[in-house]
Order: sequence, then C-alpha cells, then structure tokens
Amino acid sequence: MKKLILLLALILVVASGAQNARSEGETDLSHKDKAVALIRSIESGDSGPVSYVNPEKYIQHNLLVADGLAGFGAVLAQLPAGSAKARVVRAFQDSEYVFLHTEYDFFGPKAGFDIFRFENGLIVEHWDNLQAIAPANPAGRTQFDGPTSVADRDKTEENKTLVKGFVKDVLMGGNPGKITDYIVPAYTQHNPAIGDGLEALGAALKAMADAGTPMIYTANHMILGEGNFVLSVSEGEFLGKPSAFYDLFRVENGRLVEHWDTIEEILPRDAWKNGNGKF
Repeated sequence: MKKLILLLALILVVASGAQNARSEGETDLSHKDKAVALIRSIESGDSGPVSYVNPEKYIQHNLLVADGLAGFGAVLAQLPAGSAKARVVRAFQDSEYVFLHTEYDFFGPKAGFDIFRFENGLIVEHWDNLQAIAPANPAGRTQFDGPTSVADRDKTEENKTLVKGFVKDVLMGGNPGKITDYIVPAYTQHNPAIGDGLEALGAALKAMADAGTPMIYTANHMILGEGNFVLSVSEGEFLGKPSAFYDLFRVENGRLVEHWDTIEEILPRDAWKNGNGKF
C-alpha cells in the first residue's frame, strides 16, 4: 500500500507540471513521440512521460484499469519490480490520434495495440487490445516482424477508405465476393494461426465455421491511418465469446498486402473497472 501511495503521488506531481512545461516551450515533441515515450516508460520507470497525460482528464478503455492517472498508477504498482517490458515496433499518427504496435511483457508476454487521443498536446483517452504472444505461424512469421517504415502519406485517406470498404464488404459480410478486389493473392499474414495467401485465409475461416465457432464482425468503431498503414478497430465474436478485433493492414498500390492483428475477449460488465466500454 505504501508503494502504491508513493507512486500515485509521484504521478500526480509530475503531471501537474505539464502545462508549465508546454508554456515554456520545453516540450516540442510530436504526439507520436509522446505516446512512444509513455509506453517505453513502463519498462524504463522514467516518470517524465507521465506529464504528457492530462491529469484532470484521462478516459480509459482498458476494462481492467480504472479511469485517470490513479488507475494507471495502480496497475503499475502491481507489477513486480523490473518485470515489465515494452518495445514499440510500429508507431503512427492520424491527426489527434496515435496508434502503436508493441511487444509487451506485462503480466506475461503480449502483442498489443494502443491508441491515444490528444487534446491541446496532452493525452486524454486510451484504448488498447492485447493478445498472448504465440509461436510463429504456418508461414514462419511472428506477430511483429515485417516492414515498419511509413510510405505514401499522401494516400492516407485513400487507404483508409480501402480498409473501411474491406471491413464492411468482407469482414462484416456485406459483399464477401469482393475479397479479391481488396487483397492481393500473395497476402502476407502475421496472425499466429494462419499462413500466407488468400487460400490459407479462406481455409482457416472455413475451419472455424465448420467447427461452429465462426469469426464474426458485427461493428466497426474506428479506422486510423498514416500513409500505407491502416488500423481497423472492430467488435464481434470469436470462439463463441464477445471480442475486440484490432487489424493492422499495410497497403500497396491500392490493395491490402500485409496484416497483423490482436483479438481480445471483452470481459463481462461486472468485471469492468471503468464505465467507458471497450470502444
């Protein structure tokens, strides 16, 4: 308890100086830089990046974490000393949103996506989706490898529209026959259970349907992008349980060429530590 009180006090003191630091021109980092620094601080223990979070407004959508800096601090206080790891693999910015693809060891090894929303230079809202790290998939690919550099920033909106159409037509079943209009045949796959290519994707989806556990997308809540990378945030059902789907796509020449994802079960309402919902 003493450790928790001290940690929360430190977080609030550091955060209270954020406005002064900005007004004095001490913080000229981009939104992306701030979000990356905050995630890295989970491992480093550096208290400075906490000042990038609005101490009076931090809306939390991780259902196991309470709202505000106090909720964030309470989770950190539960970690055994030196146990947390956080390696940001990919970082992107879309206006006031930043989305990150991160390799965690945070109460166990996990692949994660984090989304941060900024207002007036400070983080005011956070969403995430976490999945246990698995062995390489049938194509030998991990949940993290592949390209990381952003290209085609001038095509961001075009690529977001492409992914929005794919989610509606294919993932949500609006017009699944259009799948080849969206995806190249030699589709590179990082889902731990599926190999490369459209044939492997189709076989995996059919196997789940035949087993009575189809992957069902019922709603899309967010499409974010920077250049050739686009993240889709959706909800639905996986293995018979309400689930959140975060799908990251790499786009090339107007088609989807690569895919990473995380799937996380949405907890029952009585297990939530905040009232904001997963989305």
